Amino acid sequence: MKTGWRIGSLFGIPLLLDTSWFSILALVTFLYGGVVWQSENWGPVVPWLAGFAMALLLFGSVLLHELGHSLVARSQGITVNSITLFLFGGIASIDQESKTPGQAFQVAIAGPAVSFILFLVLWPLSSVLAFSAPSAAIIRELAHINLVLAIFNMIPGLPLDGGQVLKAAVWKVTGSRLKGVRWAARIGQALGWTAIILGITAFITSTSLGFLWIVLLGWFGVRNATAYTRVTDLQEALLQLNAASAMTHDYRVVDAELTVSQFTDKYLLQEEGLTPVFYAASDGRYRGMIAVDELSNMERSEWDRKTLKTLVDPLTDIPSVVESTPLTRVIETLENEQLRRITVLSPAGAVAGVIDRGDIVRSVAEKLKIPVPEALIKRIKEEGAYPPGLQLQALAKSVSDL
Repeated sequence: MKTGWRIGSLFGIPLLLDTSWFSILALVTFLYGGVVWQSENWGPVVPWLAGFAMALLLFGSVLLHELGHSLVARSQGITVNSITLFLFGGIASIDQESKTPGQAFQVAIAGPAVSFILFLVLWPLSSVLAFSAPSAAIIRELAHINLVLAIFNMIPGLPLDGGQVLKAAVWKVTGSRLKGVRWAARIGQALGWTAIILGITAFITSTSLGFLWIVLLGWFGVRNATAYTRVTDLQEALLQLNAASAMTHDYRVVDAELTVSQFTDKYLLQEEGLTPVFYAASDGRYRGMIAVDELSNMERSEWDRKTLKTLVDPLTDIPSVVESTPLTRVIETLENEQLRRITVLSPAGAVAGVIDRGDIVRSVAEKLKIPVPEALIKRIKEEGAYPPGLQLQALAKSVSDL
């Protein structure tokens, strides 16, 4: 989901600004215009203009860094949804993972490579061309920051690019992308906590506010590395579950010889809340699912003489999966065909259960040993939608090829 203000697009990729971007824009402007360059003999206004230009060019560099990731990802057939600039730099939102560790490495290394190339171009440029003092200072500082950006991002821990490189390396050695993510996330958490501890210690001993920035960066690293771990846990759970582990028996089997009127009086009018699925059976065999919605198209005068057989959709004609179907496939089928629920069939072709989105959330939560209120499951069933932020379709798609 895209968040932030759209300011345009580059190579067809939407560019977004998060609200936090404005705070860092002001901070960088003040740092350079009000502190670093105030001692220069540039007059009272020029240092502030140079500081503002420095802030914009810094984020231009971050944008090019993320564009490097994005264009390499697009060359692999991956959709890039947006690039967002925010407090800690930028992030490219891509639709799926690379399919091989080699391709994952290419996407990861592209950003730092762009930053390093910018350093190689800008550093000699400030000396070769005859720029004014403020312009030369901006270019030199921008070159230095791009070098720092390239080196810093290669620290081998998620969410940094170096963590993505490490993930690709572990993936290559072990053959498991999820193991690669776990290794890189653990190192990212360790590095983040180290930054927090060192930053707090340094702040206490020196009372310099600059060390609080290190604490903030450490917190950002820990939070995002932990998020990678949680997503990996969820992906592993999806891989280990199938239709049989998620299905429920929240359906009713009725006699196919009942008249529509008898069925309505005996079953439909007795139901409260969400109407369950009804299947019709006769002579010991399932005849199909009763299309309750079709009742509104039938004349009321026909209800007493027509049986449920006239409302049955054969099992071979309704969306269904077998018990051994991976849960990822079930999720994709529900979303792609926009179904509220799907029928699960046994190896003999009989109805074994039904699955809706609430059943999926419950089964995943039980697998991860996460308590989920039954009221939430009920709401998911009634609304036919996952809670905001739970992108199960995207996660199912990301692991479908593993």
